[in-house]
Amino acid sequence: MSRLEAEDLYKVFGRRPDEAVERLRRGADREELRADGTTAAVIDASFTVEPGQIFVVMGLSGSGKSTLLRMLNGLLEPTAGHVRFDGDDLTALSPRELREVRSKKISMVFQHFALFPHRSVLENAAYGLEVQGVARAEREKRATEALRLAGLEGWEKSFPDELSGGMQQRVGLARALATDADLLLMDESFSALDPLIRRDMQDQLLDLQKTLKKTIVFITHDLNEAMRLGDRIAVMRDGRIVQIGTAEDILVTPADDYVASFTQDVDRSRVLTAGAIMAGPQDGYRASDAPARVAADTPIIELFTPCSTSEIPVAVIGEGGDVVGVVPRERLLAVLGEPMKSVENSDSAGVRDAVAAPRGEGDGPVEKVNAGA
Repeated sequence: MSRLEAEDLYKVFGRRPDEAVERLRRGADREELRADGTTAAVIDASFTVEPGQIFVVMGLSGSGKSTLLRMLNGLLEPTAGHVRFDGDDLTALSPRELREVRSKKISMVFQHFALFPHRSVLENAAYGLEVQGVARAEREKRATEALRLAGLEGWEKSFPDELSGGMQQRVGLARALATDADLLLMDESFSALDPLIRRDMQDQLLDLQKTLKKTIVFITHDLNEAMRLGDRIAVMRDGRIVQIGTAEDILVTPADDYVASFTQDVDRSRVLTAGAIMAGPQDGYRASDAPARVAADTPIIELFTPCSTSEIPVAVIGEGGDVVGVVPRERLLAVLGEPMKSVENSDSAGVRDAVAAPRGEGDGPVEKVNAGA
């Protein structure tokens, strides 16, 4: 069972919202409604998030991503549709039941740190537990551990104005972690930070996720951040989700020109992995003892040196330790050389198809059989 499910969600602001939803279902667009003084912020959004996933929603300002996030924990009531969490329909809960869910099962980390300036770091981190009615000794114990996980051990007695922006955001993250909520909702949580601090916070989140395995919905307008953090990514435009997929799916096979325009400046060498571009027997390769071996999740930027120093393709190793494919030098260059969606010649098209549909571990170790294959 999916941990979180959004089904046919709509959020309309203005007059006669139910009527507006019906018009949207019949094919009306956002601009038609706007002419009548109605704003369709989210239109027919559906997705699932599995336990332990980081699901990133990205889009430009006004695309509806923050409105969508606020429907996931009931801060905004959907005009139509359902939100289910661990099988419970949150849209059917009473206000009291919804507050209970928000206080114990769902935590939110905001873009602006929302810290109490008159409370210490420890008191800020423990605030969610205080709302729950947890005894002081217990909440301080849990908040202290959350601060340690967030990299703020030793700062418990400090006050927010003594901290840098990145440290303040860590307090906000620790506050969410202290409640031990099953679901974290993060709304542009790192957007206000300087680039280096922002990357540090991304590293912190990924490190924490390896241990805590939370279910996370992360909102951002930055595609590089989305691709770095997201197990799956939803791209929004004008209230609608236009594509959902992995970073590799979106980079290699964008759903339309809008998505393609986002990806054109992305450094694909840091997003695509050896496992995504590797070749197999169906591409004309067979078993080989390759001197260089890399894990399937190795970014292809790390393949340049081994590919340039050996005529033999680099072997790709799966989770079980077996060779599951190889990356020949020409394949690496083809992937980096031109956008996949525009490639039409047969040799490069094979690379495009390989990236779009990576093979599993059953394909075996390989070497080139026929240069014309």
